[in-house]
Amino acid sequence: MNQMVSAKFTDQTPELSHDRDEIGSLVEAVDLCHDLAEKLGAEGFTLLFAAAQGDARRLVPLFDETFPGISSLTRALTGPDTANFGRQVSTTTCPMWWRAKGAASFLDASARVWSIEAVPPVTGSSIIIFPVSSDGRRNGAIVFAGNDMSIDEDTLCEAHAACFEIFAQVAQLRKQDGNTQRPMSKRELECLRLTANGLTSDEIATALGLSVHTANQYLTNSTQKLNAVNRIHAVAKALRCGMIA
Repeated sequence: MNQMVSAKFTDQTPELSHDRDEIGSLVEAVDLCHDLAEKLGAEGFTLLFAAAQGDARRLVPLFDETFPGISSLTRALTGPDTANFGRQVSTTTCPMWWRAKGAASFLDASARVWSIEAVPPVTGSSIIIFPVSSDGRRNGAIVFAGNDMSIDEDTLCEAHAACFEIFAQVAQLRKQDGNTQRPMSKRELECLRLTANGLTSDEIATALGLSVHTANQYLTNSTQKLNAVNRIHAVAKALRCGMIA
């Protein structure tokens, strides 16, 4: 079935796709995802990279509709209890979906032929997941959420093709950013990770056996290296780059 779906997407000439030279920054990629979400009738979206974690796969957020923040949906899809979901996304080319409790299907009968109804790792909203890859090396997904979506077969295929295009360009942008990014020390990453978990500077210092001044200095260093405006922005950028989870 996966080969049939891939061929279906390849044969499409999607109205929703975008030329490669349209994306020059993450902000532009976010705007394209906003446009695609509007066409699908979705309220939110998130772009995720799949990262190996031993024999498992975890999903790492890059951006969502709250950019430069991280939405509750993104956190739910990338939490510690979503390993099975990450594995599913990494091993299929078929769109995956589920409906909110009590909601009607938002995919028509022809669209459901090309998609998989999945067991949701989160509830509260209907979801469509488009697994994507870049040059066969990087995998991930672009996810759209909303209870007013309505998707037929043509829209499903066009949207998936557009997601492949967006993901390929974002992967290239991320590679370029990684080539210019200053390396982070272990302590700087630890301080960022603990900040992401909600700890204050005093609590970070206690947890790592540091002085508060030293903990703050590590956070200042990481903020500067990530070219962020403050430590919260630095945490968001580190999460999107997969530096912390």
